[in-house]
Amino acid sequence: MAKNKSNTKYTEDWVPIKGIKNGMIQLESNYFVTGIRVEPKNIFILDYQEQNNIIFSFRNFYNVIDYEFWLVVCDRPVDINMYLAQLQLMYSNASTQQIRKVIKQDIDKGEAFRSTAVNAVDTEYYILFRDKKTEVLQKRVHTLISNLATCGLNSRQVTDDDLRVILDSFFNGNVKTEFGTVMSSV
Repeated sequence: MAKNKSNTKYTEDWVPIKGIKNGMIQLESNYFVTGIRVEPKNIFILDYQEQNNIIFSFRNFYNVIDYEFWLVVCDRPVDINMYLAQLQLMYSNASTQQIRKVIKQDIDKGEAFRSTAVNAVDTEYYILFRDKKTEVLQKRVHTLISNLATCGLNSRQVTDDDLRVILDSFFNGNVKTEFGTVMSSV
């Protein structure tokens, strides 16, 4: 029996998602949504000519995409305690005083950041698209990854977890949920 979507209290129940599996969201319309996650790169630390080359490569990259796509930017919470624990290990294993000094400065910055009320987040970038044929989607994924590599960017196909983070970011204010269709794993 279909649930009455107008009486539900969860936004996720209004979204036409059957499930998330193998790095794809399956929609009730029999479309699949997948995409790539792009690792960020700060081009503003590069010299002017390198910046222009990357921007020119991006123009070419976007001009070869001949299908509907979505650029998605979302923040994923980061556990700064794990980062600080790794720095402590590095500090303990440092071979020189100079390396220890640099690591200690990073530890101090991390501690100061952790002591503020602001949550640490990692900004993530995605390119998503849809089709009814999974083989078309896989070809697009491989083509985008290859074309982004020519722009000097690393990317990979989205995972189930990435897709859940994107949905949680939009529907739940970046709070991880354990209910409703969003967390379904078909």
